[in-house]
Amino acid sequence: MDDLTPAELDPRWQQVRDRDPDADGRFFYAVTTTGVYCRPTCPARRPRPANLRFFDSADQAEAAGFRPCLRCNPRGQGVAQANADRVAAACRMIDQAVAQGERPPGLGALAHAAGQSPWHFHRQFRAVTGLTPRAYAQARRAQRMRAGLAQGQGVTQAVYEAGYGSGSRFYENADKVLGMTATSYRDKGHGATIRFAIGRGALGEVLVAQSDRGICAITMGDDPQALLDDLQDRFPKARLIGGDADFERVVARVLAFVEAPGAGLDLPLDIRGTAFQQMVWQALQQIPPGQTASYAQIAERIGQPRAVRAVAGACAANPLAVVIPCHRVLRSDGGLSGYRWGIERKRDLLARER
Repeated sequence: MDDLTPAELDPRWQQVRDRDPDADGRFFYAVTTTGVYCRPTCPARRPRPANLRFFDSADQAEAAGFRPCLRCNPRGQGVAQANADRVAAACRMIDQAVAQGERPPGLGALAHAAGQSPWHFHRQFRAVTGLTPRAYAQARRAQRMRAGLAQGQGVTQAVYEAGYGSGSRFYENADKVLGMTATSYRDKGHGATIRFAIGRGALGEVLVAQSDRGICAITMGDDPQALLDDLQDRFPKARLIGGDADFERVVARVLAFVEAPGAGLDLPLDIRGTAFQQMVWQALQQIPPGQTASYAQIAERIGQPRAVRAVAGACAANPLAVVIPCHRVLRSDGGLSGYRWGIERKRDLLARER
């Protein structure tokens, strides 16, 4: 400890080393050998701790004789925010095209509008949203398609108003878009068959349901009937049947995964949700076991930093417990906050993953 510099003893040094986005705007650091001050997230080469000074504001740094960095622009918009704004503008372009029933703009057009190369823009878009531009456009068209069917539109009308250039283009991806045929989705699952079973594990009762496309529900609780009622509410016109011996083996694999999430679950999934929910759920699946993120961080990662409440809502609507690890999302102060299947289960899952 005696060999450490004052900067290394300061907790802000670790945030500079990590380029922690949560630290942006909270303090600035200056480098005595260059006379420049920066944001904690500055992409420039990290300075030696012996040459560092910390300031609470840009005014303090400039009063001490330091000038602003040209790369991270501490007096203006940060690099991360600038990228987030470019991505948000691209998302609006896609949304507008889908709303008008037009084909969404391609990568080249989006990158040109953002003033970046296609390669760099693609990388930034994925870093901010967790999706590629193409996947985002597909999710938005799928959302419009689902909305049209839910309002009673004919399949052909809903297909074209969602911006699919042809019916064949939609049907190529119908399974991923709806998880069932378009007609079945319009009829609230009528004609679809969903197998289910309820098992008991260390975390209580666990319901597992599977459509023809994959696992479509994993829910937990103390009352088996309440779990079954919830499944019936989600698929009011589907045919629900108890699982056979083969399905019981699937349930056993899911129970083992729920109790040891780090092992992974190699089963096909049938994940259904709005475009926004899909973005949030994909971001959650990128949180490694044993690590956590805040609701605000997830909102930042999907390019909608003000949508913290909506992120919490998407977590609450999660149909696949543990597979979509909403238990790894905490309040900004580290608190457990709410959990659809109970705070104690959330605490237990986090402890198991650690």
